[in-house]
Amino acid sequence: MHHTSLIAILVAGFVLAFIFGMIAQRLRLSPLVGYLIAGIIAGPFTPGFVGDQTLAPQLAEIGVILLMFGVGLHFSLGDLLEVKAIALPGAIVQILVATALGWGMAELLGWSHGAGLVFGLALSVASTVVLLRALEERRLVETTKGRIAIGWLIVEDLAMVLALVLLPALSGLLKGEAGEASEVWSKLFITLAKVGAFIAFMLIVGRRVIPWILERVAGTGSRELFTLCVLAIALGVAFGSAELFGVSFALGAFFAGMMLNESEFSHQAANETLPLREAFAVLFFVSVGMLFNPMILLEKPLEVLAVFGIIVIGKSVAAFAIVRAFGKPNSTALMISVSLAQIGEFSFILAQLGIDEGILSKDGQDLILAGALLSIVVNPLLFGWLDRKQARADAAEADARADAAVPPVPADISGHVILIGYGRVGSELARLLTDHHVPLVVIDGEDSLIDKARAAGHPAILGNAVNERVLREAVPERATTVMLAIPQALEAGEIIAKLRELNPALSIVARAHSDNEVKHLLQHGADGAVMAERELAHSLAEMVLAAPVYRGARNLPPSTALA
Repeated sequence: MHHTSLIAILVAGFVLAFIFGMIAQRLRLSPLVGYLIAGIIAGPFTPGFVGDQTLAPQLAEIGVILLMFGVGLHFSLGDLLEVKAIALPGAIVQILVATALGWGMAELLGWSHGAGLVFGLALSVASTVVLLRALEERRLVETTKGRIAIGWLIVEDLAMVLALVLLPALSGLLKGEAGEASEVWSKLFITLAKVGAFIAFMLIVGRRVIPWILERVAGTGSRELFTLCVLAIALGVAFGSAELFGVSFALGAFFAGMMLNESEFSHQAANETLPLREAFAVLFFVSVGMLFNPMILLEKPLEVLAVFGIIVIGKSVAAFAIVRAFGKPNSTALMISVSLAQIGEFSFILAQLGIDEGILSKDGQDLILAGALLSIVVNPLLFGWLDRKQARADAAEADARADAAVPPVPADISGHVILIGYGRVGSELARLLTDHHVPLVVIDGEDSLIDKARAAGHPAILGNAVNERVLREAVPERATTVMLAIPQALEAGEIIAKLRELNPALSIVARAHSDNEVKHLLQHGADGAVMAERELAHSLAEMVLAAPVYRGARNLPPSTALA
């Protein structure tokens, strides 16, 4: 009989994660909730299949390495510096507030100061995965609000990386073990010296060698070798840093990603390794779920409720107050607050390290896992509430403009094009249309993009085009064409359906990234859907056929999918 424990846990992990991830998605919850529940079912605290308890932590460790590698790969010092004035002090103060709340709860429960510190730190940091997915769904990543939230998250991640490095060195002190101060300082000095040596090595050697290796491998033209090279760098640096410098796998992987980000092939590296990173991230959350004892929800409901309150209310109130103190509007403060009202992967890593070092109890870990599960479930509901609140605000602003008789577009405009979305694609479209003297009205939900459109001389409406009142301000009954430059096909489909009700005669063209998106847009009433990849192929083919040797070749069929 072959030993199949590894195969069994992989199959059970992926199958259960898929089933419960799909159920969570259909319930409009984060798939992470489904992954955690899959782990609970595969864990020792529920009947039925029980995964190998020795293999699960190792698979989780690979998941941590690839998660942290991905964080480092997307870490941009420029993005952080752009919002450092609010993200740096804001994140630090919010971490201190949340840690103090967690420590205070631990004191009431009679835990040690060290356990309270680890517990509070674990409750203070939001999930990178949850936050980025929420921002991407709402086209907020490139906005001012999104950059502040991501910058804030980067500071939190860096603080947690530092905590993971220092915790083993300070474990004796945090456990209350008697020891000479000189011994503690000696351990701390040695740890910091090792970390400093590792960072210096990566900045001096890794910064040059890693991009150089990646560029040479890319030059071979082999996609397989390129993907293998990226994975070898991620796993090799993580393992080597732990063996040679005594730092955590997480820190090594984070710096590997940062160094690789210096290469011009970093975007390709991120895309090539994304499936594997996501697969092991799923296994990470499944393995975390296997550690969770769901009985704590029944045995200690008040403690679970208190943890949930710290995460969702305590952190959010602190973040809201900090953002408002920096003079930002309520809409920005609310978005940041909702973004941070959850905890995730770093909380799990820190809790497990606390367990391994004998600082945190199993009950503490269970409370952290319960708080994470509940906060991840509630977070999409909070974002939905915020979306509805923003829609009402957009409608109120539209009413106020109507009452004030100050329309954002000329009263006599007609025969114009309505351009929805003024990002990179939309702004270039606007320039081309203006060069041909086509009258134009822009709609976008981001303040800075509306200011940019108005500075370019375009009539522009601030608001979400899904809101019918915002659409009406663009006078669609007198327009001839609508161009949707937003990348979200589902949102575009809703807008198209509303436009068809307002003016069935409109010509509507939208942007798509796949055949399924083209089909979806056409089904909702679009006259055409332009797929970027197909358009690129068409343009390249036209350049080839423009050569003298091919002159006479028949014209290519149009690349745009028309209804």
